[in-house]
Amino acid sequence: MKAIIITRPGGPEVLKIEERPTPAYSSTEVLIKVHAAGVNRPDVYQRKGNYPPPQGAPQDIPGLEIAGVITEIGSEVTRWKVGNKVCALVMGGGYAEYCNVPEGQCLPIPGNLTFIEAASLPETFFTVWSNVFDRGQLKKNETLLVHGGSGGIGVAAIQMATALGHTIYVTAGSDEKCRFCEDLGAAKAINYKTDNFADVIKEVTNKKGVDVVLDMIGGDYTAGNLSALAEEGRLVLINTMSGKNVQVDLSVVMRKRLTITGSMLRSREIAFKAAIAQNLEKIIWPFLASGKIKPVINKVFPADKAAKAHQLMESSEHVGKIVLEFIVDGS
Repeated sequence: MKAIIITRPGGPEVLKIEERPTPAYSSTEVLIKVHAAGVNRPDVYQRKGNYPPPQGAPQDIPGLEIAGVITEIGSEVTRWKVGNKVCALVMGGGYAEYCNVPEGQCLPIPGNLTFIEAASLPETFFTVWSNVFDRGQLKKNETLLVHGGSGGIGVAAIQMATALGHTIYVTAGSDEKCRFCEDLGAAKAINYKTDNFADVIKEVTNKKGVDVVLDMIGGDYTAGNLSALAEEGRLVLINTMSGKNVQVDLSVVMRKRLTITGSMLRSREIAFKAAIAQNLEKIIWPFLASGKIKPVINKVFPADKAAKAHQLMESSEHVGKIVLEFIVDGS
């Protein structure tokens, strides 16, 4: 098979297409012929050498989400059949023509979605569900703040939270991106380059604050996050793009009875990810099938142009998801 390989740690130019053996699959896995693969910021970190894959994942083939057709099934697989169209969350290896996946991490592709649209879903939808609804325990009538509203995580969070009846606020880096987020369903999008997001949150919530903050920035955003939280609020961290070492006023945490938590999804056990998949299929997938939630694709690149896809990801100029497309015989 053809695969996109990280030939050495470095810039986008280190991504090269090479021939590799088709991966083996276990008795509880399926083998998927990949039609499309989502591009995510962790792929960039891995390419730079800053995000080593977990044990058991391909070490030099990035890619955390795919969509395609099952071509082989393990002897213990009970749900899926050869020919099923699925999207899946994977530990790595998604930038390739074939990828092996535990059966519980696969989800059916709603009939109204293309492979490209379906490939844009798993990484962000699994992440948002796990951190906002499971770990963050966002409940009925509670409010949410998400940083990076126009990126993949933000787009998923806006649509999922809105579909479930929550009020969501986001930050974004331009007035144009803020308008996009509000058109998508955000109650208020805050341009972090011109406004203090914590002050705006206090204003729009009548000084109460939000119940949950989903943050991938860390660093100097941390104090603002704590300030923006309501009493009994929860700060959920999924990345620290602006730094992992921070100084905060812990009296704010005690006075407002806040919870600070976080997680990394990639290395979690198969059963944990399968449980997220079950919740997504039961609660969120009907919104995709009805069109209430729609994938937002910014740009599609041929797989051999993965370097250009990474350049766009690092520019932060995109709105929505970036996807690689594999040329499949007969498609």
